[in-house]
Amino acid sequence: MTATSTSPQLDQAGQAEIVGVTARMVAAWAAHDADKFAELFAEDGTLILPGVYCQGRAAIRDFMAKAYAGPYRGTTVTGKPIGLKPLGPGAVALLTEGGVIAAGADELAAKDAIRASWILVKRDGAWVLAVYQNCPRDRS
Repeated sequence: MTATSTSPQLDQAGQAEIVGVTARMVAAWAAHDADKFAELFAEDGTLILPGVYCQGRAAIRDFMAKAYAGPYRGTTVTGKPIGLKPLGPGAVALLTEGGVIAAGADELAAKDAIRASWILVKRDGAWVLAVYQNCPRDRS
């Protein structure tokens, strides 16, 4: 994947590091590890899902712990990057498509497909989420 902006460019290693955050989210979700999921976010990060707004790493961790014990029990997630837009030094927007795969299912149901915006910032040498937001993918 290549950066899709003429703003400050990222080399392949930088792009791979950013895209690696998505793999870490998939792994945290597969383990239903709310702590690992929350660690993907900056301390003051924001998680926005349909009907959900969590501000701060602690609130995100608490939400995910409850969700993994409730509606997300047994689920997995999938996703792939569809765009990367450098915003300035140490800040990028990553766009993905994917969704939550229902417990017991092998593939993503069309009704569960999403597009997501990831605003990542580099803090202490690592890319973390400042904001993550998703919404349903196009409906036919």
